[in-house]
Amino acid sequence: MIADLKKNAEQKMQKSLDALKTDLSKVRTGRAHAGILDHVMVDYYGAQMPINQVANVGLLDARTISISPWEKKMASVIEKAIRDSDLGLNPSTTGDLIRVPMPSLSEERRKDLTKVVRGEAESARVAIRNLRRDAITHLKDLLKAKSVSEDDERRAQEDIQKLTDRFIAEADRALAQKEAELLAV
Repeated sequence: MIADLKKNAEQKMQKSLDALKTDLSKVRTGRAHAGILDHVMVDYYGAQMPINQVANVGLLDARTISISPWEKKMASVIEKAIRDSDLGLNPSTTGDLIRVPMPSLSEERRKDLTKVVRGEAESARVAIRNLRRDAITHLKDLLKAKSVSEDDERRAQEDIQKLTDRFIAEADRALAQKEAELLAV
């Protein structure tokens, strides 16, 4: 029972950390990376599809994303979807190739993005702590039901605390890495 509880808590904490990393990857840094367009959806014959499922997405250079639609008529639809997204990007089409230049960030915008990133990291830390609280509550319930001994419950609490500390440290590392990326000119 305790092993299942620990495993469950660890899996949920990992999901929280993965969600943080996904959210951080959406915050752009001025450098191009193909993953920034992953959540932009295009209308493909009446169905909403991610761009990477209707076109090849790659990098031309450090500041330009290239998109080659598999069907020529999709170029204008993809260009409109990128322009309408919340990313602040302005794509241009040349023949059947869409170029998406990444504008450089002003110092003020960099500081604003740093605040956003810190907020995302704090949300992840809160989620991880909530998972710890839930796991410890379950342990106490098991103790009350006399399913586990006090020693086992105390050891399990210590293990869950170590798990929590590990995942919070990983979230802090991801935050520090993203902040360094944002503030690098």
